[in-house]
Amino acid sequence: MPARPASATPTLSRRRLLHVTALGTGVAVGGTALSSLLSATPALAGTSSADFVPADLDLHLLRRATYGPTPNLLNQIRSAGRDAWLDRQLAPASIDDSFCDELIAQRYPHLSWSIDQAWNNLEGDWSLMMDLGQAAIARAAWSKRQLFEVMADFWSNHLNVTNPFDGGWWCRHDYDKRVIRKHALGRFHDMLVASATHPAMMLYLNNAESTKDSPNENYGRELLELHTVGVDGGYSEEDMRRSTLVMTGFGMNWDNGHFVYEPTAHYTGQVQVMGWGAANNRAGKGYDVGLSYLAYLARHPATAQRIAVKLCQRFVADDPPQSLVDKLAATYLAQDTAIVPVLRKLFRSPEFAASIGQKIRRPMEDTVATLRILGVKPDLDGTNGIQGLYWMIQDLAHAPMAWSPPNGYPDEADAWRSAAGTLGRWNMHMSIAAHWWPDDLVRPPLRDLMPATDPKTHGDLVDALSKRLVFRTMSAAHRDAVLGFLGRSADDPVDRRSEALGWRLPYLVALILDSPYHEVR
Repeated sequence: MPARPASATPTLSRRRLLHVTALGTGVAVGGTALSSLLSATPALAGTSSADFVPADLDLHLLRRATYGPTPNLLNQIRSAGRDAWLDRQLAPASIDDSFCDELIAQRYPHLSWSIDQAWNNLEGDWSLMMDLGQAAIARAAWSKRQLFEVMADFWSNHLNVTNPFDGGWWCRHDYDKRVIRKHALGRFHDMLVASATHPAMMLYLNNAESTKDSPNENYGRELLELHTVGVDGGYSEEDMRRSTLVMTGFGMNWDNGHFVYEPTAHYTGQVQVMGWGAANNRAGKGYDVGLSYLAYLARHPATAQRIAVKLCQRFVADDPPQSLVDKLAATYLAQDTAIVPVLRKLFRSPEFAASIGQKIRRPMEDTVATLRILGVKPDLDGTNGIQGLYWMIQDLAHAPMAWSPPNGYPDEADAWRSAAGTLGRWNMHMSIAAHWWPDDLVRPPLRDLMPATDPKTHGDLVDALSKRLVFRTMSAAHRDAVLGFLGRSADDPVDRRSEALGWRLPYLVALILDSPYHEVR
């Protein structure tokens, strides 16, 4: 940390400013003013979404469909138009992502290993699962296929298999590759079948141990409650028990780590779940019975509603409008569970356009958006910097894929409000802006954030930084609060020797990133 000149003690500390003023909103609760603002919704006293986010539909789409807008990305969407930009993102194979592809291939080469290679070489080593978590951060930060990466994260939570977990050392990376990433923009039915026939899911929810004589209800229950129709989908406890019996035999070959259907473990006899039924009288045909059941669940109207709600909660609002949920559910069913038409309908809807300011960034999204807006790049070689980011995000309780329960990370503002979480975000912004840690990452000089024409006053300086970091100028009251931190007035002149462009610049940058202007997704 650079030494601070004794004569340059700030009039108002960064933390005290955020505690007392919450950047001019007058909202301060229990010493965690910013946490009181994180939802950034009109319901907050004295605030509205327009206070923090410009009414700009291009930026709105970038905030929701990417891990954070950048000036270059904004230029792209302005040039191409929102529809054309969205269509390209929905066809990720059309996007040259060679930089990120090469980064992952070179820094994390074992992620390309097959299940057999991992099974025969790792012998319980968790390194491949840790590589997967770090690679997820790298892809979020530096992939050009941004919407694909957002959707990979979405489905990783919906069909959650915790990473790392005790049983996944040889197969969790393969689950990410062959279940989540392969089908992220495909058909949900195909993804559901892929998850049900993968050893990682069978181990995580104990179906590999479930037999006709000793059924384990974990997978059969979560298949209904979490993966498809939802807890309010209309099934009974008896349906859940039958769901478990239908899926007996779906498991794992303990000699090679692959998925296997084992007929001797499968329950036989008439089964019926929520209107679906099968004679199920031959153990050898139990696999086909299971596939029929999965196909029924994937296309159930309650599943369509549940997935529509979750997509709306991710991209629109914590409490999404039912009008949009119904439209998306109808599209899902009409398109045979295909996700791209549903996303296209969502992003082009009036409800999406009206949702500016109604979502916040969770900790990983905040961290990655910070990297992106500051132009931070990966280590020149090795993975120390990316590994540091993983530990940083883990300390914020949002490491990729690391949520332990099977329901995946929550995506509502209330779940992320806490004093510790707020302080952690402030420290993260400061650490990245000042290049304290991870110090192996490549960061352009903060002075590069300045416009080509140097600002003449401290007011101009704050305005210029705000436009660059959050794509708008702050309100006069909020700008005055930041100037109070600097101990300056708006008209005070600034030159290249000014502290605000020297040792205090990282603090100024971090302060703006601490604000709700940056926190809104």
